[in-house]
Order: sequence, then structure tokens, then C-alpha cells
Amino acid sequence: MNTTISFADLSLAPEILKALGESGYITPTPVQAQAIPIVLANNDLMAGAQTGTGKTAAFALPMLQKLLPHASSSTSPARHPVRALILVPTRELAIQVEESVRTYALYTKLRSLVVFGGVDIRTQTPHLKTGVEILVATPGRLLDHIEQKSVLLNQVQMLVLDEADRMLDMGFMPALKRILALLPKQRQTLMFSATFSNEIKKLSEEFLTSPALIEVARSNATAENVTQKVYLVEQADKHVVLAGLLRGSDATQALVFTKTKLTASRLAKQLQRDGVAADAIHGDKTQLERIQALDAFKQGRVAVLIATDVAARGLDIDQLPMVINYEIPSAAEDYVHRIGRTGRAGASGKAISLVSPEEEKYLKEIEKLIKHEIEKEHAVVAQPAVKASARPRNEYHERKVSPAVAAKKSGHDPWFDRPYEPSGSVTSINPPAQPANKPKTGVAALLVRRPS
Repeated sequence: MNTTISFADLSLAPEILKALGESGYITPTPVQAQAIPIVLANNDLMAGAQTGTGKTAAFALPMLQKLLPHASSSTSPARHPVRALILVPTRELAIQVEESVRTYALYTKLRSLVVFGGVDIRTQTPHLKTGVEILVATPGRLLDHIEQKSVLLNQVQMLVLDEADRMLDMGFMPALKRILALLPKQRQTLMFSATFSNEIKKLSEEFLTSPALIEVARSNATAENVTQKVYLVEQADKHVVLAGLLRGSDATQALVFTKTKLTASRLAKQLQRDGVAADAIHGDKTQLERIQALDAFKQGRVAVLIATDVAARGLDIDQLPMVINYEIPSAAEDYVHRIGRTGRAGASGKAISLVSPEEEKYLKEIEKLIKHEIEKEHAVVAQPAVKASARPRNEYHERKVSPAVAAKKSGHDPWFDRPYEPSGSVTSINPPAQPANKPKTGVAALLVRRPS
């Protein structure tokens, strides 16, 4: 494919080309150059490309071109039915895709909207009822709107399944089947994915009709401009190693991945205590909290963003220099998506993984998938110096507890240190009563003189 072609060579309308030019788009990426003509020719498409290669524009630009004849300035909702549906697996990706569509459609009269879960559905319904041509949605929230009869899909001409493999991983297959049953049989379907598994190929046979197939990079490949490295380290030492990496001169900004929401929250708090501007993004955060954390990271107010795999897909962060796997994923494909957040659009990037002995089996699966052995190094963790004591200190001195408590904890009873006494001299562990003929001890008293 000739990489010197321009967007104007792809038969896009002047309105679209104007928006592209103002956004800094000059030449199409390989996936865009191959996909756009296929989509404009009304063919179904199954497209595979590593992350960061411009898949969104590859389907959004020809979609806008095909819908331009339906653009209308009318305020009537009837003039703005949903004609294109884009399904994505996560809220973050949904927001990003719709923002891109809106950018490309700036000088057209086509409307777009995004709907996703995690927010009150009543805030989305009024916008849907005003009418939109392009709807970006997560499957679950779209079904909610369908049940509430706030959206009709009977005029959909184009369907896009973006990150289709992720939707299968997240268990969206039943929801996808319900949604597709409501769409017109005569439609164009496009499937975009970073990886092609056997399940994805089976899905394409069910949902697509004689699709064209394009792959602009080897399936499951990682970008060559991303330098990958593994530090072998004990799990307990990972925080120390991470803190050292973040103090490096090339770690101006880093996206750090963990397996669980709990680890993400704890790690963010630890780094904050260390004086690092860090925040966490995961499924337990509200949608507003996730958007605010992501925006702060993109704008540089937060230097380190701790994320679970909810952030592994669809996050488009310009010039992100480093991705760190605090915990490597158990699914090898997720490693590809995680490190795809750096080295985007031809830029260079680093992908560092902290691997404990328990995780080495996952590392072998990753190397098998990407057909590449990652450089490894044993992390050197400096142990804190132990201050020598002047003389041995027993438990009583060290913890400053009473002798009785110290004796009890040591299992030693001071009662048995008493000298032997003849039988009958003591009848209990209470002190013996004083003899009757012993003179009484005087008791000091305070004498107060009364006023006369």
C-alpha cells in the first residue's frame, strides 16, 4: 500500500477533510488506507490491527461519508433516526470513540451521542429522543434504553463492533445477539479488533456477510517501537522497585497496571504517601471519578495512573512514554493491549513488567503469544540498614511492658521463684495475715485546723 496517499485521495467530502486538517491529520495510517475504500464500497469488513494504529478513524470516516446524504438541520427527531450503531466494551472507549466521531463530523449536520452504564439513564434519554444519526454504546446500557423504548434501531444501516475480542472476553455475547436481532437484515457490518482468536472468527461467520479481511500487522504482535523489559522481583519488593522506576528521568508519566481493584487503590495511596502525584482508575470508581482521573492524567496534573484492565482498551493518551505492569495479566492477550497504550502513532515507548516467581508461568505464555523473548533482569532491592544495639535487650526493656506481663508472655511464673516453705505455713497464694501481737504501724494523717 502506498503510504504517500492523502485523505483527499480516499474520496472523502470537503467537510470531513476540513475537520481532519484542523485536527492535524495529514496522511492515513495503513489500516485507514486499506479499510476506508472497502467500507465506501459497501462491503462487510473484518479488520485486525495492533492498538494505536487509528482503527477509529478507519470506520468513522467512511461512515460519515456514507451518511452525509441524510444530514439535516431539521429539529424534528424523525429526521434524525439512528442510522449507524457503534458497540464498544467499555465506558472509556465509548466516550473516546464518540469524541472522535464528533471531531470528524464538525462541519456536517450529522449528530452523534454516547450512552453507557454507571450514570443515571434519565440523563441520556432526553438526548436520545431529540434524534441522532450515530449512536455509540456499551451493550448493557443500550439494552436498557431498548427496554425503556427510548431508542429504535429499525433504520440502522451500519453496525460497528469495536474491540470485538474484548466484548467476548467480558461476556457480552448474549447481549450482542439480542441487539443484532433487532437490527435490519440488510445492513453493513464492520468488525474491528486488535487480536483474532478462533472465537472471533466464529463470530464473524455468524454476524458478517462475505467480509473482506485486512490485517495490517501480524496477529497478536506488539509494536516494534515499544522497548519491553522484565524485572524479576519478589512480590513483597515490587513497591520499592516501582518507586525507583518512577524516580527515573524517563518516567515523566506512567500508566501502571494491576490485576485487582484493591491493589490499584492501595498502590495509588502508597505512592501518594511517597509524594508521587498518583490516582487510580477501576470498576469501583464512579464514572465521574474515572473521567476526572483520566482527564487529570492526560493534562499532566497526575503523573502516575494506576489502572486495572478496564483501562487497557481504548485509552488514547498522546506521547505516553511508559507503561508498567505492576502485576502481569494471566491472559496473554491482555499484555498486548496494555503495552499498546504507549508507542502510539509511531512514537517510541517503554513497557516494563515486574514479575514475581509466582507469575513466571504467565510470562512464558506472553512470550509464546508474541513470539518474542523479553529482556530480563533481576531487580536489586536495597535493604534498609539495621542499627546495632549496645547490648541485648529483653522483652521487658524492648517493649516497655511490666515485668509481670513480660513473664506471662514468656511462659515464666514468678511464683515459682519463691523460696521453699514448710507445708502448712502458707495455705494460699495470698500474703499471710500479720500476727495479733505485732505492734500496729502508724498511719500518717493530715491535720486541718478549723477556724475559730
